[in-house]
Amino acid sequence: MKKIAVIFTGGTISMKVDPRLAAAIPALSNEQIMSMVTNIDRIAETEIVDFSHIPGPHMTPEKLMALSNLVKKMLSRPDIHGAVITHGTDTLEETAFLLDLNVITPKPVVMVAAMRNSSELGYDGPSNIAAAVATAASDRARNKGCLVVMNNEVNAASEVTKSHTLSLDTFKSMEFGPLGIIDNDEVIFYREMTRHEHIDVDHLEKRVGLVKTTLGMDRDLIDFMIDSGYQGIVLEALGRGNVPPAMLPGIERALSLGIPLVLVSRCPMGRVLGTYGYEGGGKNLKDRGVIFGGNLNGQKARIKLMLALAKTRDPQALKKIFEIHDYQ
Repeated sequence: MKKIAVIFTGGTISMKVDPRLAAAIPALSNEQIMSMVTNIDRIAETEIVDFSHIPGPHMTPEKLMALSNLVKKMLSRPDIHGAVITHGTDTLEETAFLLDLNVITPKPVVMVAAMRNSSELGYDGPSNIAAAVATAASDRARNKGCLVVMNNEVNAASEVTKSHTLSLDTFKSMEFGPLGIIDNDEVIFYREMTRHEHIDVDHLEKRVGLVKTTLGMDRDLIDFMIDSGYQGIVLEALGRGNVPPAMLPGIERALSLGIPLVLVSRCPMGRVLGTYGYEGGGKNLKDRGVIFGGNLNGQKARIKLMLALAKTRDPQALKKIFEIHDYQ
């Protein structure tokens, strides 16, 4: 029987309501959670690994790299077939994307969480863990990077996002749909990933900012990040990849100082492209040296830039990492 490492980091999956606070807090032990995952021994042998007991918003860049190193260490063992990592839903997609880029292994890596805590009716933690373990134990899940398993759906870390504050099916690959499903304890894949990227580093550059562009915005936030020592900035731009012209002086200042700017869209679907040539349009920004981030959302582009800056500071190398389709 295959052995799966189940790495616990915390999140709603490990919480229950504290009657004094009338709110959910971390409370369940790893063993208590696993005791509710009934009949899991029919699917795989599990080894519990304790990493942390924190909510999703408490995850930090330092903890991300420590988790990545732990996953690499566990999967280097010949007796471990795959890894399941529990996590808070608020930042799960960022952690999953970092593991997708940084953990280079054919073995399955599966992120899992819960939308309801253990004090609520319909606590979804145990069923989600069972589905995640079934996925990690499947040979079909090999060579697919990091996967996110929730609500009996399998999504790619590079595509999935948290789409709803409440729904059990909050994690969706809105543009392309899920990779597959879990049905009767079996993972079934309906499509494959066409490419897979890796950034093999042992640290990351945590001083990377994210600016969401809005109507009438000016250079102030970009100037603040420059003056605060940020080493990279992600611009979550309007539409196809456009910004108000009042932001341009800040953009030019950042680029003149060698601070890379990566452009993505605030739209939930679609990639950025140099369609518009007016002042602040995508083509105008590209000609100035802004890097296009494809169809990544802002939070994922930030994770990728944090890893990329740990690997290189060369503008052309960074451009190649992000604008990968232009080099194929």
